[in-house]
Formats: sequence, structure tokens, C-alpha cells
Amino acid sequence: VGGGIVAVMPGKGAIAVFSPRLDDAGNSVKAQKVIEYVSKNLDYNLFTPGSVGLK
Repeated sequence: VGGGIVAVMPGKGAIAVFSPRLDDAGNSVKAQKVIEYVSKNLDYNLFTPGSVGLK
């Protein structure tokens, strides 16, 4: 547990974010917020395959 998160967007790319403050589950608090912000602004959603280039 170190504060880093990597999110993969199939057909688009990946993003890696690091911030040391962790929540109770051991996940980076700020990294989660950054990835959420980026995915919302780029309209990427794991549960909507068309948004990440899958059919």
C-alpha cells in the first residue's frame, strides 16, 4: 500500500496517480478523486463499453 492508483481505459490509454493520504481501505484519497474527475470530464465509463472504444 503506497498511495498509487493506475486506471486503464481499454482502447484509449491509462492514467497513473500518486498521493500518499490513504482511506480506511488503503486507497489513495486524492488519486481516486483525480481519476473520477478525469473519467467524468472525458466521458469514460467502465460500464458503458462504447465510451472506451469497445463494442
